[in-house]
Amino acid sequence: MRKEIVIGSRGSRLAMIQANLVVAQIRQVNPDIKISISQIITKGDYNHHTQLNHIEGVGIFVKELDEALLEKRVDLAVHSLKDIPTQIPSGLRLTAVTEKLDPRDVLVSRGEKLAELAPGSKIGTNSLRRTIQLTAYRPDLEVCAIRGNVDTRLRRIEEGEIAGLILAAAGLKRLGWAEKISEYLPLEHFLPTAGQGALAIELRSDDKEVIEIVSALNHLPTWQSITAERAFLHSLGGGCQAPIAALGRVNGASLNLEGMVADGSGGKIIHTSIEGSVTSPEEVGVRLARNMLKMGAAEFL
Repeated sequence: MRKEIVIGSRGSRLAMIQANLVVAQIRQVNPDIKISISQIITKGDYNHHTQLNHIEGVGIFVKELDEALLEKRVDLAVHSLKDIPTQIPSGLRLTAVTEKLDPRDVLVSRGEKLAELAPGSKIGTNSLRRTIQLTAYRPDLEVCAIRGNVDTRLRRIEEGEIAGLILAAAGLKRLGWAEKISEYLPLEHFLPTAGQGALAIELRSDDKEVIEIVSALNHLPTWQSITAERAFLHSLGGGCQAPIAALGRVNGASLNLEGMVADGSGGKIIHTSIEGSVTSPEEVGVRLARNMLKMGAAEFL
């Protein structure tokens, strides 16, 4: 059995918290393994002034971690699942996901809820999906592209530059900042991106020892839901920055998958859901994508 494991992670505060959550889970089942974390800078980290949907390529927060895995500089990589493209590089595999935290988007403001913000108020996000959903819900607000670590973005509110931010609930909760949340945004208007709230553990396909260690960490209901979400995304040909949203929810043997597709300008939004079996989550995702295409999604994909 492997005596030492090196985990690859981005170096932000949130990424390191996430990596250490996985370290703790590994130690629960393998207390004698020595574990270290190697911080790796990704394209998305050093190119932090450009809007995400203007950066060329896919996997801008994972490519360098994939390379470290393939070059055997690290044994596994911990990612926010929403950052991982649906196509995994040859030689690598997703082996486990942690239990999904609250997948919702939230508003962080100076105390106001979204309905209470004055017309013209500036709301920060760098997500095309969130921009489209916010514009559809409150077209009188001004959306501002904003990037940087969470604490950097939060300071923009404190300094009065913007009235609020739309962020992922899971990230704020992992940072211990749940008290900063002004409002949990309704899923019927703000469906999350595929995989939001879950952490993914990626490793080399031929590393049998680490596969055995990591497989014990997999949370099955989350795996079933994200498999459906990612199959939906893949079937539509969408990348991480496409205006596509998906949320799978497991209830016993049933899997409900809800999806949203929008055109780039937000002029048209298609939103629907289906039920399927937890035993065939990929089929559920493919079926929802086909339904969306029949409803007109092909026009703006």
